[in-house]
Amino acid sequence: MQNHRQIQKVLVATLAANVAVALLKIVVGNRIGSASMAADGFHSLADGASNVVGLIGISLASRPADADHPYGHRKFETLAAVGIAALLFFAAQNVVVEVIGRLKAPVAVDVSWYSFAVMAATLAANLLVARYEYRAGKRLRSEFLVADSYHTKSDIYVSLSVVGTLAAVRFGYPEVDLVTSLVIAALIVRAGYMVLKEAAGVLCDRAIIEPGAVEEAVLSVEGVKACHAVRSRGREDDVSLDLHLEVEGAMTLEEAHALSHQVAARLKERFPEVTDVLVHVEPATTGKGSTGAARKT
Repeated sequence: MQNHRQIQKVLVATLAANVAVALLKIVVGNRIGSASMAADGFHSLADGASNVVGLIGISLASRPADADHPYGHRKFETLAAVGIAALLFFAAQNVVVEVIGRLKAPVAVDVSWYSFAVMAATLAANLLVARYEYRAGKRLRSEFLVADSYHTKSDIYVSLSVVGTLAAVRFGYPEVDLVTSLVIAALIVRAGYMVLKEAAGVLCDRAIIEPGAVEEAVLSVEGVKACHAVRSRGREDDVSLDLHLEVEGAMTLEEAHALSHQVAARLKERFPEVTDVLVHVEPATTGKGSTGAARKT
């Protein structure tokens, strides 16, 4: 619970910064007639919207396990990341629609010194926000914060392209403004794809831990003869493991049960991100028919 509260504090801080940066770029972009600067503002606004989605997702993810969700609610944070992707795609659509409108009704771009000053200020803000959010995400092991920091980092490259566009317009190449807007739309779509790809891996139960590493930890427990059928799923900070454990056929049920608890404890010690371990105990096979990894002695 404490971890989720810290993540929420980070999101509130980045939300305030993103909204301020977005409004500044949208207002100034529309005032000087720059489609690329306004598009960059919508990109930043999508950052702020993703923070709101994240706050909702983190609030739901912090709920304890219940009868309807026996594995907890942690994947709601991942689901919130899918919401970020949707917002990014929507922002890209808005940029493309704006470019089409400008092609039908061209608008003169008035580049002045304060347009460069605005971009410089927002670039500095984006750099600080992206770095702050990424470090917080790694420290708190938050998949959402790390994904959102990459989202914010993409805004930096977009802003740099806008600065170049303003310079090109200043030297008499106004068409560069619309071309840059389309490039920005493509970058926004790419950011959305990357976020969606990462979230899909969690929601579709992509393997999180290498089976060989799990087998090595399991075989270090005295009494284990072999280990196979290792599977892992979940988020990087909330991993569920299940595996088959081979023991001496003469071992009593009580002894086998105690050994499975030792194995679970060893795995949680070796992999702190593991929160649930399911062990299936079976008698050890011998000869060529054995499919498990043999214990190292």
